[in-house]
Amino acid sequence: MQQGLNILWFEQDLRLADNLALTAAIAQGKVLAIYILDQHNTGAHSMGAASRWWLHHSLQALDTDLGGKLNFYQGDPHTIINQLRQRLSIAGVYWNRRYEPWRIQRDKHIKQQLSSQGITAKSYKSSLLHEPWTICNKEGNPYQVFTPYHRQASLLDDDMAPLPAPNLTTGLEVDSQAGKLPDFMLLPKVAWDSQFYKCWKPGERGACDALNRFLANGISQYQKGRDWPASNAVSKLSPHLHFGELSPRQTMQSLLRIANDNNSEHFKREIRWREFAYYLLYYWPHLPSRNLRVSFDQFPWHNQADCLTRWQQGRTGYPLVDAGMRELWQTGYMHNRVRMITASFLVKNLLIDWRLGWQWFWDCLVDADLASNSASWQWVAGCGADAAPYFRIFNPITQGEKFDPQGAYTRRYIPELQDLPDKYLYKPWQAPEGVLRQAKVELGQTYPLPMVDINTSRQAALAAYALLKKGN
Repeated sequence: MQQGLNILWFEQDLRLADNLALTAAIAQGKVLAIYILDQHNTGAHSMGAASRWWLHHSLQALDTDLGGKLNFYQGDPHTIINQLRQRLSIAGVYWNRRYEPWRIQRDKHIKQQLSSQGITAKSYKSSLLHEPWTICNKEGNPYQVFTPYHRQASLLDDDMAPLPAPNLTTGLEVDSQAGKLPDFMLLPKVAWDSQFYKCWKPGERGACDALNRFLANGISQYQKGRDWPASNAVSKLSPHLHFGELSPRQTMQSLLRIANDNNSEHFKREIRWREFAYYLLYYWPHLPSRNLRVSFDQFPWHNQADCLTRWQQGRTGYPLVDAGMRELWQTGYMHNRVRMITASFLVKNLLIDWRLGWQWFWDCLVDADLASNSASWQWVAGCGADAAPYFRIFNPITQGEKFDPQGAYTRRYIPELQDLPDKYLYKPWQAPEGVLRQAKVELGQTYPLPMVDINTSRQAALAAYALLKKGN
C-alpha cells in the first residue's frame, strides 16, 4: 500500500450516498474502508439477535457496493486502529459521529489519541439533522418536551442537497490481514429468521426502494393511515435509518418531491421524534436504564416471570396485544400503534417494569435503537420526558375495534381466531358457546383466556400510581 493511506471507519452509516466521512476521506486519496464489530465497549447494550441479522445483510450489501473492498475486524476499535497505524502508513481516520453514550466516550478517546500522534482524525454529522448541543431553550438548557424542541429544530433546517456517492473506481485498498464477514457469526444458528427474508431487504438499495415505495404508495394517507396496522401507510424506514443505509437528510429532502401537505408534515414530525430521542439520550445518558422522573423509582412493579413470558409469546388472551407480539417475533417489526398498546399492557395492566419490555424489544426488533427504544418505553410508562400521563392506559379491546375493525391485521397473526365474527374478535370470552364452536375456538385450549381483567388491572395500576404520588 502506498504512503498516506486514509481510513474510512464505517459505524452505523452503512451507505455510500450522503456519507460525509466517506466523501472527505476519498478526497484525500487512497482509502482503507473498515468496519469494526465492537462488542468490547457496548456494556449492557450489545446488539440483539434481530439487529445482528440485519447488520449481517447490510454489511454484505455494503461490501458488494464497495466492490468487495470492505475490510472486517472485531474487537476494541482503539486497539484495532492502533494496530493498523503500526502496520500501515496512516495519514488520517474519518468517521461519522454517533450519539450513544458508550460511543461518545470511546470515539472521543480515539480522536484524542490519534491527534496526539499527528494523525488527522475527523468526524462528521451524518446521522442526525441537528446535533443535540445546537438546540436549547432561551435559558440555554435542553428541552424536555417535544413540541418546543420540534418548533426550534424546524427553524434550523437547511436546504443543502444530500451528497451523491463518490467515485470509488480506484480509491479503495484491501488489507490482507482483515477478517471476513462470516467471522462475525451474526446470523442465528436456529432458523427463527426465515420470515425476515420475505419482509426486508437490508442495505442502501433496499433503503432507497423502501423510501420510493412509501412516497409512491404510503405517504398520501400517512396522517390517518399510520394508526391502522393493516394499512400500508407507514414507511418501515426505521431499520434503514437506524443502520444508516439512509440518512435523515435524504429522507427529509425526498419529501420535496411530493405535495407539502398534512401527511408530509406528520411524517416530518416522526423524523423529529427520532431526533428528539437522540437529544434526550445525549443529555440524559441513563435514559435506557433509569426513570427520568425519579418519583417512579419507588413504583411497586410486580415483575411476575410467567406473566412476562406470556406477553413475550403473544398468549395474553387479548388478540390485538397477541397479534403485535407475534408480528414482532415473526418479522422483527411491530406497527407503531400496536407497540404503544403492547407496551401499555405490559406496564399498566401487568405492572411489569418497562425495562423488561425494553429488553425484549431490544432483542427482537430489527430497528432496535438505543435512543428511540428508551424514549418510547419511558413515554408509554409515564416516567420519561414529555411522557404520556400515567392514567393514559390503552384498552386493547377498544383499540382493536377502532383501528382494526375488520380484523385484517389481527387475524393475520392470530389465525386461530380466523373464523370468529368481528363482534367478538377482540373479546372472544364474550362469544356464545355456539359461536365459538362454529369458529373452532376453544378458549383455554386453541386460544388463551385473558390473563388479567382489563378493568380491574387498570384500577390496580391507577391505585399504585396514586400511592406513588402520595409518597412524593
